[in-house]
Amino acid sequence: MNREELITAVKEQMPERRWLHTLGVMETSIILAKRFGGDPVKAELAAILHDYCKYWPIQEQAKIIRENGLPQDLLDYEKELWHSHAGAFIAKEQFGIHDEEILDAIRYHTSGRVQMTLMDKIVCLADYMEPGRDFPGVDLIRELAKRSLEKALVAGFDSTISFLIAKGKRIYPLTILTRNDLITQLNT
Repeated sequence: MNREELITAVKEQMPERRWLHTLGVMETSIILAKRFGGDPVKAELAAILHDYCKYWPIQEQAKIIRENGLPQDLLDYEKELWHSHAGAFIAKEQFGIHDEEILDAIRYHTSGRVQMTLMDKIVCLADYMEPGRDFPGVDLIRELAKRSLEKALVAGFDSTISFLIAKGKRIYPLTILTRNDLITQLNT
């Protein structure tokens, strides 16, 4: 499947507002990849697919996680995490994406992971700060992203964690581990 066919397939899976977000993540991923020495083609491909399953029925996302050896603990946390792992699975199975760097960037764009790769960081950060995002702290994230993926991501994860705490929600442990790992990277 070529790029245009992939874009059409993804666009059909989501409302217009989410598609505009995806376009913003694509654009921002390319900018960040060029700024920090990543592969802009891979970054764009991961960005195109990052929210592919976002609007699938929650039962379908859970089924993909349960039946395909994906991390079962995801099912104990917020449903907003599920689409990233389901999406990476579908990217491989349905679209034939076998590049683990791309699949991991899709898989970890919501939670992060310890020892994030450059591609993981690019796509995760692009998702936080694409031009359509508007939440308290996003301007700081954008400013930090001019100089440091890690500092910008820490600010992003801080925002997510603060939001979840304010809402009385549980925090996926990998997100906390990711933030701590990024802090360690910045302090070494």
